[in-house]
Amino acid sequence: MSHDLRRFSIRQRVEHALVMSSFTLLALTGLPQKFYDAGWAHTLVGLFGGVERMRFVHRMCGLAFATLALVHVVTVGLQVATGKARPTLVPTRKDFSDAVLTIRFYLGLSDQHAAFDRFDYRQKFEYWGLLLGGVLMIVTGLVLYFPLAAVRFLPGELVPAAKVAHSNEGLMAFLVVITWHVYNAHLSPDTFPFDTSIFTGRISRERMEHEHPLELARMEGARTMDDVTEAEAVRAHAEDDPR
Repeated sequence: MSHDLRRFSIRQRVEHALVMSSFTLLALTGLPQKFYDAGWAHTLVGLFGGVERMRFVHRMCGLAFATLALVHVVTVGLQVATGKARPTLVPTRKDFSDAVLTIRFYLGLSDQHAAFDRFDYRQKFEYWGLLLGGVLMIVTGLVLYFPLAAVRFLPGELVPAAKVAHSNEGLMAFLVVITWHVYNAHLSPDTFPFDTSIFTGRISRERMEHEHPLELARMEGARTMDDVTEAEAVRAHAEDDPR
């Protein structure tokens, strides 16, 4: 009988909701400033009550995003340092081989599908893209928020450079989210129409077996990586030979 498994804690779900909300507001208040001469930009500015109010909302959301990023990095760092969590989002050599194997599988060059652990290489890429891109956005945003303080210690050319970097990185982050993340969370055949796990904290055992078989095998009693690999091999053989 199928049952759901716990995948995300309350802290992780709240953190995701706050990041999602702040990112959405940052996009809604930032993109109209980049494309200020477009008709839709004028409409959004009007909805926020003018450009000054829009800028105020953008700055407050930016400070909230920076706070969330700092809390996240400190919390995860302490958990890993104290042994309460594993560095499951750190890329490994297996991620590169998984990427190659996945490409070969989709091209029909191999009938073996990559077996993923808690997070696959795509999720790790998205996580580090958000984290490192977020650091760039925070640093350049602070320079633009406090330009006089910045040029006291750094060259004045930093301010226009920060404006270009902040604007372009913000646009790239928006495009990555609406293509890469939205596809994986909503449009992928494995999750369509909606992946609810980050909101409910639960995931079905069937999805775990399909998407994260190594983690599932470990959760169900595999004690070593050899056990996990063997369990995945047995599962793959069972799929290929239904007898």
